[in-house]
Amino acid sequence: MAYVKPKKHLGQHFLEDMQIAQDIVDAMSSYGGYNEIYEIGPGTGVLTTRLLKKEEYKTTVIEIDTESVHYLKDVVGMPQEQVIEGDFLKLDFDKIAPHPVGLIGNFPYNISTQIYFKILAHKDQITECVGMIQKEVADRIACKTGGRTAGILTILVQAFYDVDYLFTVPPTVFNPPPKVDSAVISLRRNDRKQLPCSEELFFKVVKQAFSTRRKTLRNAMKPMGLSPELLKNEIFNKRAEALTVEDFIELTCNVEEDRKKQQD
Repeated sequence: MAYVKPKKHLGQHFLEDMQIAQDIVDAMSSYGGYNEIYEIGPGTGVLTTRLLKKEEYKTTVIEIDTESVHYLKDVVGMPQEQVIEGDFLKLDFDKIAPHPVGLIGNFPYNISTQIYFKILAHKDQITECVGMIQKEVADRIACKTGGRTAGILTILVQAFYDVDYLFTVPPTVFNPPPKVDSAVISLRRNDRKQLPCSEELFFKVVKQAFSTRRKTLRNAMKPMGLSPELLKNEIFNKRAEALTVEDFIELTCNVEEDRKKQQD
């Protein structure tokens, strides 16, 4: 009987609970009007087999593990043209899917953060994403109230997506069991088409603000060369974790204006 051995260096933990697999697939809603789904890291096809039953979607899998690729083709029955063998993080997604698509997967823990940064880079194509990741990362992305849980991904993801924490998944339903709890979260592209400031600068401001979490923004953002006048703003008395998405957008607009004044 064909078998895929979980590989530690790929961060593979194969889901064995069929009901949870169905719940993950059912969480996809075609938000944004897409009719094509890309599954990242299908492994043994637990999600894939259920996606294939959804006739309203065309399912394409992206898998880096050659052993899994053979299994998906030979056992699961995935057509050759719906299997992409490669690293999702290195693929040119603009060429693969230049149109609205959905994304789904039991994401490898060791690259889950990178996956969400790539989703942000293709936010105008990826209108919906349902992913299972480490609970700690899920809590950070889905954080609603700020505080210690908030981080870079909290702000960057929620600037462009509505995020919902769907449910927690225990280690016991995986082979091999991870050492931590997992969680499933969903992302749906919001109505914000563009920021009123430079998107590149927005990303830089957020990353710099969280670079030293225990410091106030006044100290954390010193490397950005802000003027003494701007630094008098009371927002710089706060820590990054206390700011909302809208606060960061306003802050970036002020930083952008400050830079223009310094150049004049």
